[in-house]
Amino acid sequence: MEFIEPYKITVLVLGLSGILFWLQLVIVDILGIKAKHTPGFAIAQDHRQLLFRANRTLANSNESVGILLLLVTFAILSNANPTWLNNAAVAYFVGRASHMLFYYFNIKLMRSIAFAVSLIALLVMFIAGLMSYS
Repeated sequence: MEFIEPYKITVLVLGLSGILFWLQLVIVDILGIKAKHTPGFAIAQDHRQLLFRANRTLANSNESVGILLLLVTFAILSNANPTWLNNAAVAYFVGRASHMLFYYFNIKLMRSIAFAVSLIALLVMFIAGLMSYS
């Protein structure tokens, strides 16, 4: 699979993102158990509650992972510039990990900035793919 070699960092980011999202799932489950939350029932929408913030963090990650996979696939198959794609992938991961921590600790401004970083990184992935598409 020589064609993937220049994108090894991006592939690593996919794996790291997977384990990050897995960790978010475990945290939500543990917090739900500790709060004696009944599975299958909605979590009260209250930003003061860590269980709600952790659940929203996971939901937000789930909302963006499909976009990540589509754009990485498009960029790699378009033979995008590996430096641009790899750097965008790292920025996406840093943004998602930071978003998670800032959301858990209810640091609203930094959470929004971290979200914007990951959102912009996704856009850069698309542009990198588009610039090389033929």
